[in-house]
Amino acid sequence: MLFNRVRSVAVVMALAGACLLLPGLASAHRAKPVSANAQGHPWRNGVVPRRGAHVGSTAASTSELSFGGGIDGVGVTVQPPHVYLVFWGSQWGTQSTNTAGEYTYSGDTKQMAPDLQAFFAGLGTASETWSGVMTQYCQGVATGAQTCPSSSTAHVGYPAGGALAGVWEDTSSAAPSHATAHAIGAEAVNAANHFATTIGVASAFSSENQYFIVSPTGTHPDGFDTASGDFCAWHDYTGDTTMDGGGADASPNGPLAFTNMPYVTDAGASCGANFVNSGSAGTLDGVTIVGGHEYAETITDEFPAGGWLDSAGNEAGDKCAWISPGSGQGAAQDITLNTGSFAVQSIWANDFNGGRGGCEVSHPIVSNTPGVTVNNPGNKSSTAGRAASVQMTATEPTGGSCTSCTYTAAGLPSGLTISSAGLISGTPTKAGSSTVTVTATDSGGLTGSVSFTWKVVAGPAVSVTVSPTSATLGLGGVQVFTASAKDQYGNAASTTRVTWSTTAPGTLSPATGPKTTFTASSTTTGSGTVTATINGHTASATVTVD
Repeated sequence: MLFNRVRSVAVVMALAGACLLLPGLASAHRAKPVSANAQGHPWRNGVVPRRGAHVGSTAASTSELSFGGGIDGVGVTVQPPHVYLVFWGSQWGTQSTNTAGEYTYSGDTKQMAPDLQAFFAGLGTASETWSGVMTQYCQGVATGAQTCPSSSTAHVGYPAGGALAGVWEDTSSAAPSHATAHAIGAEAVNAANHFATTIGVASAFSSENQYFIVSPTGTHPDGFDTASGDFCAWHDYTGDTTMDGGGADASPNGPLAFTNMPYVTDAGASCGANFVNSGSAGTLDGVTIVGGHEYAETITDEFPAGGWLDSAGNEAGDKCAWISPGSGQGAAQDITLNTGSFAVQSIWANDFNGGRGGCEVSHPIVSNTPGVTVNNPGNKSSTAGRAASVQMTATEPTGGSCTSCTYTAAGLPSGLTISSAGLISGTPTKAGSSTVTVTATDSGGLTGSVSFTWKVVAGPAVSVTVSPTSATLGLGGVQVFTASAKDQYGNAASTTRVTWSTTAPGTLSPATGPKTTFTASSTTTGSGTVTATINGHTASATVTVD
């Protein structure tokens, strides 16, 4: 995987390792349903099952997520999220720094550490909207609520400028070969205490923080990569009394959100290696697919199950896990950040598809500061080769028309552009369906976005072909011929209006449509053609009856 990373890193040495420090910010629920993918272990929240190990098809579920009421007043991460990466154990080896300023370790055979650092440092940059999917969720609504009011100021925060807040290699001892859930949570408390020495207790234990406990290669935290651990990662919080090995972790400064992040490349393709990219470019696909899954679920269900999940115990990432690249809506894909290109999975969006829900990789950012409202023009349909136009409009927070707004758009079909005044116009050229996101910005810098679908169908056929191009049949023989057509831009055009004719000894049925069956005469031999015609354009196949 090739990265183009430009950022600065401050290095602070500590007794047990070294840490990278970035600014930190201080900041009655339902019974907890347990996902079937947790294999009966209730602390495995938001578990990423190994590929092929799903219990049921969570991605196919249409059950909406609902709010769990919060735990200790926390349901979601309202402030911009902060991720602290903890490389647990002396097995990670000697620390160095690469040219991008990321920490590397001699025991990190697959280079998971710099990949995780680059991914989390890049979130919230390059105008990425994968993080926007999670911002639709909030706290401060009724238990069981499935939507958040537009007036809410308690939405999930967007990680503007990066989510990475700190990195620490804990070399005080070797990481356990088979760490319990309780031990993993205790390491999160250790990490918070470590960072507290430099950023203060309030910042280290703040509710916008999550601690990724990354175990070294060859270890099996909570049974990872064993018969009892058919998973790639999971998340929890230190106040969970169900954790094996000792229950809740003592954390006198408040509970902490943490992720059990094994050395997922040890599991190869079953935990995402080469899921999106082939060859060496895809070796670390699973690292950011799995890491992104747990990050997204932590900020939408910080202290499980006080946040957002469905009635079966599935969280926002669970419902969209392992959707194959190129398979349609919600398929796993690369996103581009300032720190490189990274594979991610889609995340469940309650507000997708008219509120019926679905998996998305991109979503307008919902801000906790009132912004402009971009009026939704509704889904659009056009024909390739025919001019199309839509005038976008927006409304100010005060309710008046936004006359100062300037507009940009992403995802427009080929051939269409948007003017700064919000006029989408042009002649579409490529058939297909696009998710268009239009953003408006007023003179005061307030923004708002809206997404809708724009479908382009092929234009009239200007060429036609027939397959097969020739056939030799015996008396009474049968051959099916198929017509295909293209419009002026090379899009596959409709062939429902194709008409068929023949000069060969035999008959055709039907005489119209994309396919026809030629039945050779039972008495007469000879040769001729089978011809398809559409819009005055023809193509023929030769037929011999002998």
